[in-house]
Amino acid sequence: MDLLLHQILSGLATGGIYASVALALVMIYQATHLVNFAQGEIAMFATYLAWTMIQAGVPYWVAFFLTVAIAFVGGVVLERVVVQPVENSPVLSLVIVFIGLLVIFNSLAGWIYTYTIKPFPSPFPEQPLFGNSYVSSHELGSTGVTLVVLLLVFVFFRFTPLGLAMRAAAQNPVSSRLVGVRVGWMLALGWGLASAIGTVAGIMVAPVVFLEPNMMGGILLYAFAGALLGGIDSPGGAVLGGFIVGVLENVVGMYLGTELKLTVALVLIVGVLVVRPSGLFGKVHVARV
Repeated sequence: MDLLLHQILSGLATGGIYASVALALVMIYQATHLVNFAQGEIAMFATYLAWTMIQAGVPYWVAFFLTVAIAFVGGVVLERVVVQPVENSPVLSLVIVFIGLLVIFNSLAGWIYTYTIKPFPSPFPEQPLFGNSYVSSHELGSTGVTLVVLLLVFVFFRFTPLGLAMRAAAQNPVSSRLVGVRVGWMLALGWGLASAIGTVAGIMVAPVVFLEPNMMGGILLYAFAGALLGGIDSPGGAVLGGFIVGVLENVVGMYLGTELKLTVALVLIVGVLVVRPSGLFGKVHVARV
């Protein structure tokens, strides 16, 4: 029973990371109706920037917030320079752009930092917090950071004029333009926010999986499964789906072996697409033909 409780709590900590990346995927999907395959690589490259600052002697939390700010600006620039010129192109063209970004960031990280695995420091103490024996201090701390980020995002989109304008621009661009919302810049800010959220997830997971150019590959797959499970057009559903996937991954790994952990994500993706493509909380779209 203690082992099961440990796996569930550890899964919630990991699920928080998946929830952050899933939320970033949903934000891009709402704006483009496409999955940003480069989301993980953007987070990975930003994590390398944080590692560079820390190695240069910059305090951890200073490097953390600087990296998140740089990632936000970088996401805005990517949308304005790379995505915006082709936003009205066929779907396949946009997919190729996203895959191209994935390859560019992965190759650039390998060229600059090599593919050698590097340890990434944790800001939390090695001893378990509050005397618990179920989760490590890093798991507990990263869960806290993730929950704070998700809460801030919820408050931003629910209660601020800019957040409401971004939601309107993503859901109905035509009507938003009619009431004076600058839709193009709202979408760019959405890209920046998604990049910043993904960067937080990358920095929090790096001490666990270690730092290397391919570190976000599996995490992006789990996050995509969580986003589909909760609803690819539902931010709240995607967050809940990420937590569910994290718990399922750990529990299945405990009973069936770690070799099948990645299979959980693939089974969830196929199962959701077959049984309920809109996810648990997504909207079902019906079109007359």
